[in-house]
Amino acid sequence: MNISLENVDKVSAVLTIKIDKADYASKVDAALKNYRKKASMPGFRVGQVPMGLLKKRFGKEVTAEEVNKLLGESLYGYIKDNNINMLGEPLPNEERQKPVDFDTMEEFEFAFDIALAPEFKAELTADDTLDYYDIEVSDDMIEKQVKMYAQRGGSYEKVDSYQEKDMVKGLLAELDENGNTKEGGIQVEGAVMLPDYMKNDEQKAIFKDCKVNDVLVFNPFKAYEGHDVEISSLLKISKEEAAEMKSDFSFQVQEITRFKEAELTQEFFNQILGEGVVSNEEEFRAHIKKTLEEQLVSDSNYKLMLDVRNFLTEKVGKLEFPDAILKRVMKLNNADKGEDFVEKNYDQSIEELQWHLIKEQLVKNFGIKVEQDDLLNAAKDMTKMQFAQYGMMNIPEDILENYAKEMLKKKEQIDGLVNRSIEVKLAEAIKGLVKLNHKTVSVEDFNKMFSE
Repeated sequence: MNISLENVDKVSAVLTIKIDKADYASKVDAALKNYRKKASMPGFRVGQVPMGLLKKRFGKEVTAEEVNKLLGESLYGYIKDNNINMLGEPLPNEERQKPVDFDTMEEFEFAFDIALAPEFKAELTADDTLDYYDIEVSDDMIEKQVKMYAQRGGSYEKVDSYQEKDMVKGLLAELDENGNTKEGGIQVEGAVMLPDYMKNDEQKAIFKDCKVNDVLVFNPFKAYEGHDVEISSLLKISKEEAAEMKSDFSFQVQEITRFKEAELTQEFFNQILGEGVVSNEEEFRAHIKKTLEEQLVSDSNYKLMLDVRNFLTEKVGKLEFPDAILKRVMKLNNADKGEDFVEKNYDQSIEELQWHLIKEQLVKNFGIKVEQDDLLNAAKDMTKMQFAQYGMMNIPEDILENYAKEMLKKKEQIDGLVNRSIEVKLAEAIKGLVKLNHKTVSVEDFNKMFSE
């Protein structure tokens, strides 16, 4: 076998592989002998089919299989052994590749176009200065978080008179034109309403200060401004019937329920954060502030990495890429996307590729590696964030561990966690090297940076 690499230019090459019969003959014989052990043909017992007959019948297929297997092993082995920084996949050279005929040929030659990564140097030094945005945690943010926990820890209680946002439950009965209960009309027992969400203010006002056992008269069609979904849900009728239902209804108030937010007691603090983590409201708010600050660090790091990308992309300059080969690769990988997909998306794809190559150099320069513990911790952090969305902060370690381990059983999750771990480590490494020009900004001003 003979393998050679010919550089066409700085970013593309042709890799040629010549395979002689001696390279694959023994492999074909071994494959046929192995196949013979279980081959069954009319007139012969299993394992007794003559080798000549097997070669005549299956020799072409086995030869093709073994040659292709040898080709793949040799191709990628050569690339790995010679540290060829290849982009994408090798593609058959459209000019040099000769037709292959396993019926008549014993020697084969294969030619592949290879896209090479451009050579460049991307580095950051202690002399480089980058802006770093420290996002300020405002009192309003803390108050919203406290209120969210209080609402999630709240409960419903029965009251005697109605206030805004209360829920009422009672008996609904359709009235006739004289204001009497309509014979055969609609009646709904245990009907539940939130009058504060009615669209018509006059109808909403009917429920103001009402008490248990009061009988009110209102019009559902007016209250909900003819919206058939709300009316049909309240009256237990079809949307078609609801669209025509203009009658007044009586409503006997049987129950009024009010939502009460949880009080900021020690029991509440323990429930949210764990036993004895804080002992008063001031410490609770301080803990929330610290948690929010820690969460916002990831946003600050994200912005830093965007700035690093822009800084190094400009510093490195526009790199040369083997456009013709990469477009062929992109077209093959997106064959179902339409003829103009490559032309529309190629430039953006190259921008992403250039940043990927730059980031690879940074990771190598900083000696960043992702260990199993990094993935487990990243999975735990993600699990904590998911629980936190539901106000659950005090999650036992064994539950976090179990959730994280389940996450690590899925390949797509692992790929995401690896990338996440690399981003976190890379951001910290960069922060420890370059000069950071710290700028304190509000969360509103920070978010505006991504909408400009």
